Amino acid sequence: MTSTTTGTITADQLAAARLRYEVDGVVATITLDKPEARNAQTPTMWRTLAAIGAQLPDEVRVVVLRGAGATFSAGLDRTLLTPGGGDGQESVADLLARSDDEISATIDDYQQGFTWLRDPRFVSIAVVHGYAIGAGFQLALSCDLILTADDAYFCMKEAALGLVPDLTGTKPLVEAVGYPRALEICTTARNVGADEAVRIGFALDAVPADSLDARLADLVGALTAPMAGAVRETKTLILGAARHDLDTQRRLEREAQARRFRELAALLPS
Repeated sequence: MTSTTTGTITADQLAAARLRYEVDGVVATITLDKPEARNAQTPTMWRTLAAIGAQLPDEVRVVVLRGAGATFSAGLDRTLLTPGGGDGQESVADLLARSDDEISATIDDYQQGFTWLRDPRFVSIAVVHGYAIGAGFQLALSCDLILTADDAYFCMKEAALGLVPDLTGTKPLVEAVGYPRALEICTTARNVGADEAVRIGFALDAVPADSLDARLADLVGALTAPMAGAVRETKTLILGAARHDLDTQRRLEREAQARRFRELAALLPS
């Protein structure tokens, strides 16, 4: 793959966050690169993900998110739950010394590392192998599509730690599987296998691990075959469909189609 690191993110910043970031044409690939710790996540990683999202080139149409080594992500680096833990990195435990407003503002910053993956400019794909636990599950859910190895599993572990999922995972999970199933998954902290993930609707497909790259390539090819504007407009419509009444959604469809007609007309020979 021909790749370049673009924009204002430096190699040192990526290394500190334990991330790899590559752009190859219209596809950007972000890799959690801490395999010796099962790609455990940190506030530094979340802040750097947000920075990547803020400077992603306009020509990117697909963002692929994956994990190095044997697994996607084991979730939060638990050393950061202990005061002074994490080898001097920003610690989640340090939030306890702050006011409620300061805690909320800091978590809001962390959440920006997840929310940008829903931007209508591109389609985001999480490629999950091994397992996605806690923050790992929420990071996968932040993507538009999840491809998973058939032996992978997902777990919303926060309740077992006395916490709640706070990295934007609850909304996409409810939207994908419905309230009762989302409540059961989040409060029991049970493992959800790949086949069940596909059956209940939050994963797109489960394939043998050695077929993940081929399935990803097929999906990326299919997503980039239509005109970029058509995909972006369609994603915008689908993202808002659940919160709009029918008349509002019909109006938005008409307006989007008018923009598509104008773009297509501009491409016709004069």
